[in-house]
Amino acid sequence: MRRVFAEFLGTMILLTTVIGSGIMGETLSPQNPAIALLGNTIPTGAILYVLITTLGPVSGAHFNPAVTFSFWLRKEINGRTVLAYLPAQVIGGCLGVILANMMFDLDPILISEKTRASTGQTLSEIVATFGLIFTIFMGIKHAPKQVAALVGLYITAAYWFTASTSFANPAVTLARTLSDTFAGITPSSIFAFVAAQMIGSILAVLSLTLFTEAKTLPKE
Repeated sequence: MRRVFAEFLGTMILLTTVIGSGIMGETLSPQNPAIALLGNTIPTGAILYVLITTLGPVSGAHFNPAVTFSFWLRKEINGRTVLAYLPAQVIGGCLGVILANMMFDLDPILISEKTRASTGQTLSEIVATFGLIFTIFMGIKHAPKQVAALVGLYITAAYWFTASTSFANPAVTLARTLSDTFAGITPSSIFAFVAAQMIGSILAVLSLTLFTEAKTLPKE
């Protein structure tokens, strides 16, 4: 239960940061989307470093069904862990969005009308998720003490080099439909994004076999 709660809490704080910083950035720079995006990017990268450092020793700090799925594909966690983590991540993410909306005096749930459905954005999600999974596992192998920094820096960079601003997370994608603000996404865009994220995860795991050997961790 402690591990599951860590996944719930971490994903909730992550989404509160993503949505809240997006609202703040757009509010302070309504005529400058580049500055608004920068205001969204830096807090997201920073909170990932904090969350992975503090909760990583508890649950592994996945906060992302694509990450959990990748660990399962590599046989480093069992199916029971997957089934426990996924709902915690999704529920935590949705509550994080609701909390962010409320902090900025918006309705708790605002279904987003921000369409992200271009071919380039879908391709971006494959690239973004591939890079995230690759970074995590190569970091664990070669620089385990730097994984938090590596993930935070990767997401910070991917916000800017991908057309989708690097969601790279099915729980994040679903939760962000609940806020019609800077970081939102319309429900009609969910399927393509999540499918792309899972493809990116699978490609990353396949690629990792060239560099690493899966190491089975104790199953609880």
